[in-house]
Amino acid sequence: MTENTNNTENTNKHSSSRISLLEQVTPLARQINCLDIERIANICIKNIPDLVGAKFASLYILDETNHILHLQKYNHPFVINKIVSLNQNPPSPMVMAISSKDIILTADIDKHKKPIIRKSQRAFSDNYKTNNCAIAPLICQDKVVGVLNLADKTDGENFNCENIALIELFSQLIGASIGNIKLFEKIQRQATTDGLTGLTNHKTFYEVLERELWRSRRYGGKIALIMIDIDNLKKINDTYGHRAGDKVILKISRKIRECIRQIDTAARYGGDEFAVILPNTSLADATVVAERMVEQVANSPVMWKNNSISLSISVGLGQYDAESNPEDITSHSDQALYTAKQAGKNTVKIFNASGRYKQE
Repeated sequence: MTENTNNTENTNKHSSSRISLLEQVTPLARQINCLDIERIANICIKNIPDLVGAKFASLYILDETNHILHLQKYNHPFVINKIVSLNQNPPSPMVMAISSKDIILTADIDKHKKPIIRKSQRAFSDNYKTNNCAIAPLICQDKVVGVLNLADKTDGENFNCENIALIELFSQLIGASIGNIKLFEKIQRQATTDGLTGLTNHKTFYEVLERELWRSRRYGGKIALIMIDIDNLKKINDTYGHRAGDKVILKISRKIRECIRQIDTAARYGGDEFAVILPNTSLADATVVAERMVEQVANSPVMWKNNSISLSISVGLGQYDAESNPEDITSHSDQALYTAKQAGKNTVKIFNASGRYKQE
């Protein structure tokens, strides 16, 4: 009778423990299913470490284009790497986890055999009190999108089966949510940017211009607008083909981007035309930028099938106050651009309120 009673009590305790764990896991799983990276990061560095009994946690997001992990959030009292290159040699444990797409669990990291992790591969290793760590790649549709690190078990023991199951579960949930965030951001970018150049598209250009005019009306200041046209693009397309023409457009868009500030907005205004909004910029400063663009493009020929294609642009610009409307602004700078074309191309013309144009 006593033995049966003890068995019943143990079963009840076990069931109660599982219910308690589910009560903690279920709301966290719901919270992770979102497009808010900050909320996800908070769960990663606070709630998940509490569940598995880990002292330290850090979340890294993968920049696939540049092969770099960026630190999103951490709870360490000491400095850790903010950026981790996937090309480092020897690779860090995080890079190993990304390559294998498997969780790396260590009871004693110094004695770990598969993979072997040398101390030289672990920055700040002296700051940890135990050798226990879990390095979980975050995967969405078989692609790694980040890494979650958990270290220093608070009880000094190894990660047990329940801990590992939780880490695997949350790494899948977090990976799926980060993947959704990346997809959402990609769709947003596609809706606002030109597919070939990555510059702001025509529609978004006018939205930015309206916003900058509103800001000028409220806080003061003037806006400069530069309009740019690629010289002889039709001839390039006819001679070398449209793929060569696309390469020319891309090259010139990059040169334009190199000449402007972060607060400026460069847009692909039309097929062979670009526009750049320069907030709080004097006419003299805008002219310097425009001249730099003309010079940079002229010194950057495009190679196409062993042919060197010379490039040039014509540029028109003007400065406008807050009472101007977007249509007048683009029309006036476009008039200056037309005058630059008529003047022989590869030059800059400035629109004046009087209707006069001058070459700088």
